Amino acid sequence: MKDWLIYSIGFIAQILFSARLIIQWITSERQRKVITPSIFWTLSLIASFLLFVYGYLRLDFAIMLGQSLTYFIYIRNLQLQGQWKKYPVFMRYFLFLVPVLIVIFYYNNNKIDIELLFKNESIPVWLLILGIVAQIIFTLRFVYQWIHAERHKESTLPMGFWVLSLTGAALILTYAIIREDPVLFVGHLFGMIIYARNAYLMRRNK
Repeated sequence: MKDWLIYSIGFIAQILFSARLIIQWITSERQRKVITPSIFWTLSLIASFLLFVYGYLRLDFAIMLGQSLTYFIYIRNLQLQGQWKKYPVFMRYFLFLVPVLIVIFYYNNNKIDIELLFKNESIPVWLLILGIVAQIIFTLRFVYQWIHAERHKESTLPMGFWVLSLTGAALILTYAIIREDPVLFVGHLFGMIIYARNAYLMRRNK
């Protein structure tokens, strides 16, 4: 596949991720406290799928890992907000089956092509480890948020979410610079500004 098409998929995903942050940020600024509208999780689902595809096309395991770990957390938050049942039944089944379809697509002659993912000449082992660690930390923010939401039976974004967001984004930004990946660089540079602003709003309200 041509590079411009691959990068287009990645940039569309980052635009959607950025759009969810902008909407969340504007909503929070109006209320003077951190708010999580349902559109935040809807855009997260769509963007996560696209960025997973981008990672697959770039043979970048770190990106694929990060997206696959958070996909169902997005769905769970929509359920907690009472929005999931409002989706058409066909769409709900489709969104649940998408990860399965991706895994099937991911197979090469009924065998996962580990060679391509872990022996990519453009990503040395130390850089791959950095990318994986960065994605795990960045992903833990949603694991933390999910546990917090389940305990309180409410979909919110607590302070720990924003602290993990800033830490993970800083590491991914480092990875993006070394990897020379414009998609990751632009997306996370913009994101860090909003993460810091939300952390400030929460700290001030407390």
